[in-house]
Amino acid sequence: MRTSFILIFLISFIACKQRNTNKIKEDVSFLADDSLEGRQTGTEGEKKASEYISNRFKELSLEPKGTKEYIQEFSFLPKTDPHKEVEFTKNQDGTITGKNVIAYLNNKAENTIIIGAHYDHLGYGGQGSLHRDTTKAIHNGADDNASGTAVMLDLARKLKGKNTNNNYLFIAFSGEEMGLLGSNYFVKNPTINTKKVSYMINMDMIGKLKKDSTLAVYGVGTSPIFKQVLNAHNNKFKLILDESGIGPSDHTSFYLADIPVLHFFTGQHEDYHKPSDDSNKLNYQGMNKISDFILDVISDLNDNGKLVFRKTKNNSTNTPRFKVGLGVVPDYLFDGKGMRIDGISEGKPAEKAGLLKGDVVIKLGDSLVVDMMSYMRALSVFDKGDKTTITVKRNNEKLQKEVHF
Repeated sequence: MRTSFILIFLISFIACKQRNTNKIKEDVSFLADDSLEGRQTGTEGEKKASEYISNRFKELSLEPKGTKEYIQEFSFLPKTDPHKEVEFTKNQDGTITGKNVIAYLNNKAENTIIIGAHYDHLGYGGQGSLHRDTTKAIHNGADDNASGTAVMLDLARKLKGKNTNNNYLFIAFSGEEMGLLGSNYFVKNPTINTKKVSYMINMDMIGKLKKDSTLAVYGVGTSPIFKQVLNAHNNKFKLILDESGIGPSDHTSFYLADIPVLHFFTGQHEDYHKPSDDSNKLNYQGMNKISDFILDVISDLNDNGKLVFRKTKNNSTNTPRFKVGLGVVPDYLFDGKGMRIDGISEGKPAEKAGLLKGDVVIKLGDSLVVDMMSYMRALSVFDKGDKTTITVKRNNEKLQKEVHF
């Protein structure tokens, strides 16, 4: 009898220890492995990823909150007209079925906090790929967005038995790369009462915290308390705060349903939407710091009840349309004057002009460039075949280069 008791105790102890282990690197390594073939929505790789996340939720003793255990399926017809909304439908030729993975930490509280991250990626590339080689290649999407999914799972681990004044709904979205489809579907077909949702946290591309520890947080204007709380707990990051609740990730779906949102992001980089976005390139120490920071924010808001929602200005409505591109990856986290280049695409105008990563564009043609928006406005006036002069700061030197579009 004593032996049986000890055995049961040891099994329980080991299981508890497993649930309380940081598995961020392990989760990223699985999700970004070649065997999942890029986790494109509707593929076998996405199915394997959804099963893995479901098992992780089960390991953390979270309640299933999908329509079939942890899974919420959604079927849709791919868009042929980019200006139309996707059509969610079933039993039609050409439909694709995606899988949101949803779990619930029920603290019997009045309100619920949603913590989400998309887990799908580009498969072998396709329309969203920035890979210029014609060779077929798996896009593993370690930063985009195995990183956010892994930190979501880490927060689920940390919140067990903590901050119990709220319930927590954890959602791994699919279909984000095809147009925020999983989050859009969930908001229209929620598995909880969304009138009781206090706020939503989204993590998309948080795996490459840079040496200066710059962390962007979007949506800080969607509730009056957000800025104060973020600044109060920041002793590790150079925060870039943006008020808008609209952006190219899943928090937008919730903002449009009048739910306060925060989106955490460590910036774009040269591996973005390329086969080189692999797990060995991520900053895992930085991901742990971000996880701790988000937990501090959640803990501070634990006693605040349902947060007040506030509409914000939609910056994207002022974005100019382009007929040409420079062929650079902008550094969206740069807060100096100008537009800093974070990556150069092969064979594009920037490379041909001799521009380099780290150059700061301060003038394009006749237009001064002081920030991202002024850069986009300056670029929008050019047509294919045009040539102009671009002025950049490289270290402490100003250089002029001729660009052919």
